[in-house]
Amino acid sequence: MLPQIFWDIDHNILLALQAVRTPVLDAAFGFITSLGDKGFIWILLSVLLLCRKDTRRTGVLCALALLGSLILNNMVLKNLVGRMRPFDRYEDLVPLIMRPVDFSFPSGHTGSSFAAAGVMYAKLPRRYGVLAIVFAAIIAFSRLYVGVHYPSDVLAGMATGLVIAVSVCAVEQQFFRSKSPG
Repeated sequence: MLPQIFWDIDHNILLALQAVRTPVLDAAFGFITSLGDKGFIWILLSVLLLCRKDTRRTGVLCALALLGSLILNNMVLKNLVGRMRPFDRYEDLVPLIMRPVDFSFPSGHTGSSFAAAGVMYAKLPRRYGVLAIVFAAIIAFSRLYVGVHYPSDVLAGMATGLVIAVSVCAVEQQFFRSKSPG
């Protein structure tokens, strides 16, 4: 169990974000967070990458990273840790979207976003990779803004997503290095 100080920090950050909500930001971050539902935007981008011969390998790597994130974050860690959502622990936190019913830790939206964006950063021209990372960070922040994750859930999702991205790229590099003649 986490020491109380960590719970207090997470809670206070979420209270501060709740205090600055506005109708425009609510709509914007509600929409942004929905793009990450079930990895939708990242699956779509992976499919688009698969459609072009010069980005096909990156599309495959993104799909593998998304699968890795689904397995590690949503199937293993969420059920292993079993952390309740912030709105279930604190009555003063009000989510802006429909209350998710699965566990909170780590953030699956954030994990899948950083898994796919990490691959894109490593494999695409820098400007596209940077855009992908920025977009992943915006989706991650949206999970805090809409009140369905603790900051530590999002940080853990970033970490697992990036580890998965690096791992997928390293395996790909090793695989093709072993296939080259010489």
